[in-house]
Amino acid sequence: MKRIIFVLAVTVFCACSKSSDSGGETPDAFDKTAMLTNYADNLIIPGYTALQQKLQVLQTASDAFLAAPTLVTQAALKTAYVDAQLQYERITSFHFGPAENALLDIFANFSGSLDYNFNTAGQLTGFSIDSVSIENNISTGTYNLTTMTRASFYSQGFPALNYLYFGPNAIAKFGTNTAARVKYVKDLVTRLKNLVDGIVTGWGTYRTEFIANTKTNVGSPIGNMVNQMAYQMDLLKGPRIGWPFGKQSNGTVFATKVEAYFTGNSVALAVENINALKKTYNGGGNGKGLSDYLVALNKTTLNNDVLAQFDLVSTKLSAIPDPLSTSLTTQTAAVEAAYKEIQKLLTLLKTDVASATAVQITFVDNDGD
Repeated sequence: MKRIIFVLAVTVFCACSKSSDSGGETPDAFDKTAMLTNYADNLIIPGYTALQQKLQVLQTASDAFLAAPTLVTQAALKTAYVDAQLQYERITSFHFGPAENALLDIFANFSGSLDYNFNTAGQLTGFSIDSVSIENNISTGTYNLTTMTRASFYSQGFPALNYLYFGPNAIAKFGTNTAARVKYVKDLVTRLKNLVDGIVTGWGTYRTEFIANTKTNVGSPIGNMVNQMAYQMDLLKGPRIGWPFGKQSNGTVFATKVEAYFTGNSVALAVENINALKKTYNGGGNGKGLSDYLVALNKTTLNNDVLAQFDLVSTKLSAIPDPLSTSLTTQTAAVEAAYKEIQKLLTLLKTDVASATAVQITFVDNDGD
């Protein structure tokens, strides 16, 4: 049995001396405080605040649907749900500080793990939901959404709501055991909203610490952002595209394992994610960002390569028609082309950018790619 485990360890950073090829580095000449201020005030805090607002809209649409589950209220709910999840994709580079304390990425959009048995067609769990656990939670009324357990991760957040709102016979299911099902959905939405509310509040105090730390050592803002960008690229290569495409399963496609399977907008989410990562890299385009930092480090060629590769990945992903679950078998050339460019960008960020900025990539990708 071949067992493959995608390991995501706690991010740990270490101070590293600049490599000898970073000639001309003038870290003191580059205003990293201004860069971090730009990130905090123009990207991170507004990003989480926007997510908070969109979750409020989702909660309102959800309550309307739960009160009268029809095709009309479901359609309005889908708009609010998709809008909120797209906003979530825009803040994935900033899963540190208050978001890390809340374990947002685990409880809001768990990307799963890869534990595949090629001999017995075992489990490939990326972006899955555990419908058995969800239905059991509803029928028993006994669940704890704060526990660090597999059943908890796979029973809440955007994936679980995707199943409950838009899964098979979603509307009809609210006609039976209604009270328990309605309560569970409301609990999930409240849980998601409370997590983000806490993060927005947390940034009110964490901002000062974030801006003041211009180092690249353990837990530093620059180290965190570079690691998060590389981590998100790993998720794009694995759970979002590669795993369901069969890159870890000898070509066996797992169409139902794509992100947001029931709403069928997996590609749109992936495009939003990669565009947001580029925005993180260049500081939003208007303010100082990591892109400017690399130029200050005399890494202009590398910076241009990274920016061009971001655009290429976005173009290749956009060429894949949604739903991805269908394109995995009908548009294989387009999916393969995007996958290859994702790998190239991942290498640039994980190796070249990390080296240039003296940031150690510390999460472990052991998925066999």
